[in-house]
Amino acid sequence: MFTSINYYGYDKKTYTDCRNFIRTTNRKHIKILNTWFVLVNFFYAIFSALNIFGLNQERVLFYILFFIIALAFEVFLIFFPNLIEKYNSFSLVFSLTIMFGFGILSSVAQPYMPASIFLIIFAITSLSYITKMFLMLIIDTIYSGFFILSSYLYKTFSIAYNDTYNLIIVYTLSIALHYTFQRTRIHQFVLYQHDLQIQKELEIKSSFDALTGLLNRGKFFSVAAQVLRKNDDEYMALCLIDLDGFKEINDKLGHQIGDKAIQITGKTIIQALNFDSPVSKDFPDWQLDSNNSLAGRLGGDEFIILLKDCLDDNDAKNRVKVILDNLNKVNIDELKGIQASIGITRITCENKDIDIAYKKADDALYVSKRSGKNQIYMG
Repeated sequence: MFTSINYYGYDKKTYTDCRNFIRTTNRKHIKILNTWFVLVNFFYAIFSALNIFGLNQERVLFYILFFIIALAFEVFLIFFPNLIEKYNSFSLVFSLTIMFGFGILSSVAQPYMPASIFLIIFAITSLSYITKMFLMLIIDTIYSGFFILSSYLYKTFSIAYNDTYNLIIVYTLSIALHYTFQRTRIHQFVLYQHDLQIQKELEIKSSFDALTGLLNRGKFFSVAAQVLRKNDDEYMALCLIDLDGFKEINDKLGHQIGDKAIQITGKTIIQALNFDSPVSKDFPDWQLDSNNSLAGRLGGDEFIILLKDCLDDNDAKNRVKVILDNLNKVNIDELKGIQASIGITRITCENKDIDIAYKKADDALYVSKRSGKNQIYMG
């Protein structure tokens, strides 16, 4: 129960999963409140210098000091946002310290008046900052204790009693609202994360071929185009694979065996190129400048490979020959060997465009088909 209260009604794992959102939200709120605090001290200093609105000139230096501190912190917030998020707890405590310190000292400086600015700061910080519930209670209780102590030390009993009464009301209300507001925010973070996960799953489903786990046509060409733009000196080759007699497999053995032939071809490509099935990866985080080759299914019985980790033409051809040999050795149920025609073209400065490279590879595939099928031609 206490753990649940500490994490605003959620378990520790849920709270931890939302930590990045919490840090970002706190950074934004720290900046908003600090900007407000800079302006408050700026105008207080002016009003004090002019001796208006009950602010006398003796307190000008006091407001200027806090203005400088808040302004310095504002500059830090603007230029080092990552540090603010990294050391979020420290930043939050520092923000609370300067504002609560200002509120307490302002109260002491006006011993014949009930405090107001401290209570305002107490309320707005409780509604703005997200931390662990018990930590917020400790921080608020400590500064409230300093506030009450200073009231009884520097103010008459009746005014200090009034400050105590007002603080109890504000403290109770602020803590209750803090819990409610932050629970709602974490709920929003949880929903947002759930939406992101759904979007990621939809992206995966829309990026990969369901039968083979390889990239589908559109995504392959999109990613391949990015790879070609990023790599200048690396050897790369584009390979097209077209299964021979696939119509006969469907007609004689049935579409179920035809689908199995497609699945086996995809699996054979993955194993021969020695990389995990792309669908198992977190696709948006792929490193396009890595040495991983790309493989996709164009549709029907056509496959495409962007070879990235070969030394030269012979190495590329040998890598593809492994695929062809393994396909020819297939012996599963009624499927006795899978034959394929393969066309390869080396990626050069002239055919750096994926569409040009595809046309050259397609021309090579046509030569392979015309020359007797079940072979590799490099054009």
